[in-house]
Amino acid sequence: MKIGIVLYPTFGGSGVVATELGKALALKGHQIHFITYSQPVRLGSFRENIFYHEVSVSDYPLFDFQPYETELASKMVDVVRNEKLDILHVHYAIPHASAAFMAKMILRSQGIEIPFVTTLHGTDITLVGKDPSFEPVITFCINESDAVTAVSQSLKDATYEHFNVTRQIDVIHNFIAPSIQKREGLDLVRLKYAAIDEPILCHISNFRKVKRVEDVIRIFEKVNAQIPSKLIMVGDGPERYSCEQLARKLAICDRVVFLGKLRDTAHVLEISDVFLLPSETESFGLAALEAMAESVPVISSNTGGISEVNKHSFSGFLSDVGDIDDMAKNTIQLLDKETLAQFKVNALAQANLFSLEVILPQYENIYRNLVPNS
Repeated sequence: MKIGIVLYPTFGGSGVVATELGKALALKGHQIHFITYSQPVRLGSFRENIFYHEVSVSDYPLFDFQPYETELASKMVDVVRNEKLDILHVHYAIPHASAAFMAKMILRSQGIEIPFVTTLHGTDITLVGKDPSFEPVITFCINESDAVTAVSQSLKDATYEHFNVTRQIDVIHNFIAPSIQKREGLDLVRLKYAAIDEPILCHISNFRKVKRVEDVIRIFEKVNAQIPSKLIMVGDGPERYSCEQLARKLAICDRVVFLGKLRDTAHVLEISDVFLLPSETESFGLAALEAMAESVPVISSNTGGISEVNKHSFSGFLSDVGDIDDMAKNTIQLLDKETLAQFKVNALAQANLFSLEVILPQYENIYRNLVPNS
């Protein structure tokens, strides 16, 4: 099957999942055409059955803002027509679903029928989508999609709550790609960040307010007061400076390491003992899943789709949003040597429920239902 995948090519969860999905489909023999404005960060080097089509946005003096949606729709028309695509799969509603609908109508006028699948990832519904100025377009494009999927039951429920959606939404959870073999010499790498008897806590995000990254610092401060530890912060964003200032204010800046953005976060997770994710909301919690896939249990809030990923008292612990005292208490409980060993095993077992082998066939079934003869 020839599949066009439209995505944001950045470090965000939707782009990562869409890229890994395309790579996995290509390995199964499907021909994958990525359509976006720059090469996806997780795409890597040359791969069989994978093609990349760049959307070049013209800078016309007439426009205050670049007309990306129009350029994207035109590129989709061009790729479908010339590469003979069977189906389009757009990730993130804005503006990909509306561009896909426009492309579909243009192609229909030329005698070409192309179905498109829209996958909802989170902030396109829970944040951007709640803006009244976007609501009519999002509602229309979801209803006009030939199939719609959401990455969690929580996100599906939120979509029906906030939009007048009449289209069926199928829940297909995010997944983790097969883990590469762990590196040798991890003990030596770990010693560069913590003493041999010090646990390492970790947080990975885009450092936006919704991630409540200051809570990470405050949780760690309480844990470190009882169990000398180290905290590794991975990522960057608007809240990074305030976190650095808070660490200084709490006199723990020598215990906290800010690494900035990393392409491969698995190497940090490999040396970590606990992952902290106290977010205000998460449509799924891909960062938590990636941590568990490296046998790292998770201390998280219980909001949105996180509770579908992190199983309380099994792969980690869940607390109410903002309850840093409970999160700190749970972390201290988790750092008991025997408890941590068991939770590491449990975390990997929970992550395996979201393996590529489980999730990939669900997407393929969606495609086959829309293109039965391919």
